Amino acid sequence: MFTFASVDDVTARLAETGYLASPAVATTVFLAAKLGKPLLVEGPAGVGKTELAKAVAAIGDARLIRLQCYEGVDESRALYEWNHAKQLLRITAGRDETWDRTRTDIFSEEFLLARPLLSAIRDDDAKVLLIDEMDKADVEVEGLLLEVLSDFQVTVPELGTIQATRRPFVVLTSNASRELSEALRRRCLFLHIGFPEEELERRIVALKVPELDTVLAESLVRVVGALRAMDLRKVPSVAETVDWARTLLALGADRLDEEVVRATLGVVLKHQEDVQTAAAKLDLDAV
Repeated sequence: MFTFASVDDVTARLAETGYLASPAVATTVFLAAKLGKPLLVEGPAGVGKTELAKAVAAIGDARLIRLQCYEGVDESRALYEWNHAKQLLRITAGRDETWDRTRTDIFSEEFLLARPLLSAIRDDDAKVLLIDEMDKADVEVEGLLLEVLSDFQVTVPELGTIQATRRPFVVLTSNASRELSEALRRRCLFLHIGFPEEELERRIVALKVPELDTVLAESLVRVVGALRAMDLRKVPSVAETVDWARTLLALGADRLDEEVVRATLGVVLKHQEDVQTAAAKLDLDAV
């Protein structure tokens, strides 16, 4: 299991990887490690949910195992499946053997293809299991996770129950596109990551794009804040703030005037109607 001396220790070690954590984030990571409970992280896209799992893996010198969820992901993609091609070859090679012997062979570890959930349970090294965008998976997948997250074990009918000898640090992320079940939530500590406060976002920009002028970075963060206050189809994420900072640096811009903003809005806004709304409503003198 992951161990941290204190919440401040979490903050400092995450910062070493380039992840600047708020007090709420650092506290919840500390508690998840201390209590050995999965961490469910919700929030809009681009605020650092997936990056948090990567940062925890980095500071724990752990292997990151990622289950990317999507509509239609099933047990064979998430848990395990049998290597049917290899099984067929074994059956063909042993056609003179009794079926009982052949069956014992083909349903052994040699023919088992471990997917992310089983790999996280079975392997003995330090691991972070990232179940990314859980809200995109079907409800049936949540039922599959209950056994895994409750007892950190997986049942393979042909082999029996496989229990973790070293529990992974588990992070589930969700963009809240659908409501996750209460049964799943009960098994997790909950953390909501929203858009950072202005001061923290300035620090993030300074860390990720240190070459950018400090005054320009402050202006950039204020403009992004003004964009987020608008009724847009998709407001800018923190990742897009950083992209905009890199864009301004690449262009050699020394200030964020109307001409520069209009020329580069497509870096932070991804829909034409949002670009038009921002161009019409954004008052640079007010920010």
